[in-house]
Amino acid sequence: MIIQSATVEDSAAIFELQRLAYQTEAELYDDCTIPPLVETLDELRGQFSVQQFFKAVDDGQIVGSVRAVQKEMTCHIGRLIVLPDCRRRGIGTALMGYVEMAFPGAARFELFTGHRSENNIRLYERLGYRTFRREPLNERLTMVFLEKRVTQPEK
Repeated sequence: MIIQSATVEDSAAIFELQRLAYQTEAELYDDCTIPPLVETLDELRGQFSVQQFFKAVDDGQIVGSVRAVQKEMTCHIGRLIVLPDCRRRGIGTALMGYVEMAFPGAARFELFTGHRSENNIRLYERLGYRTFRREPLNERLTMVFLEKRVTQPEK
């Protein structure tokens, strides 16, 4: 497996992967209108101009992706996705590690997930992320915000 930067040419494959990956989230929350499932291909393509995308490629197929952007000293991570048939193989962990290395100037990494997404929360906690805020969106969904603070090297 290779982890590398993705380009807008990868957007159609990432779009399809995103739709597959978020089906399980839609089932957890009984909501097929979650943002990753209603985002259009053109909207996803537009995100390439404001965020960095990374992809995990195995045998020529994109099997995972994540996007991130740094604002001030915080790197905001979004939409970590792994092909459902390839989960539990370390792809998500590898993508997260890659993001953290790709933003060496960040003092903090932040992301969010839904409160019922226990596998996601477990993964993030195993990687050193800690919950710092919970924000109820409606009666079915509370967003869990997690962060990881890193020590900057001495100059």
